[in-house]
Amino acid sequence: MSEPHDDYRHLMDQKRFLGEIEQGIRQANRQIIHQRIPSLNKETVLAFALAIGRLRARYLEAAFQLGVADDGDPPNRAEIQELKTRREMFEEARHAFEALRDAIERGYVDIEGLQSGS
Repeated sequence: MSEPHDDYRHLMDQKRFLGEIEQGIRQANRQIIHQRIPSLNKETVLAFALAIGRLRARYLEAAFQLGVADDGDPPNRAEIQELKTRREMFEEARHAFEALRDAIERGYVDIEGLQSGS
């Protein structure tokens, strides 16, 4: 059976190792993302959010247009495909925004005007 002191040392070594791994991941992500997106600020993030809002509106507009048909017939394949395409565009953009938020929270990207996390 191991000594409590050895268990504690092992636990601390694991925590230190995981901290070093997280720091390496953060640095790698910061470098890779910065190469592709060198500058982010409040305006660029809000512009991205507004673009997603426009995609959401186009998706909802297409959905409501299906329900407005006066003849009572179900939507045709082209209308359903258009609705699906608009939904996919909105959902993909929304997922991208969530990935950006996650990257900001993890310190993978710098936001102009905010102190760097490194």
